[in-house]
Amino acid sequence: MTTTNKPLKISGTTTNDALIDQLRACKSPDEILRFEKWFNSNIESDNLYKRICELLKNRSISRALGSKWLLTIIEDRENTINRLSVQ
Repeated sequence: MTTTNKPLKISGTTTNDALIDQLRACKSPDEILRFEKWFNSNIESDNLYKRICELLKNRSISRALGSKWLLTIIEDRENTINRLSVQ
């Protein structure tokens, strides 16, 4: 018998705090991207970049920290697009 993992729902102050702690623990761009991949496939909510935008909007994180995370995600997307368009 094959089972699939049901995505987790994430919302609320304590889960936002846990999300922030997890992202702060990521020290390199690779760690941020690995966490993003895990988050987007295992959490039943918006994609990570949307959650980061919400945290910025609610002033739960600093602009510097949010921009660091978003820049990492956006640069990865751009690199992927560039690799695909060259082929």
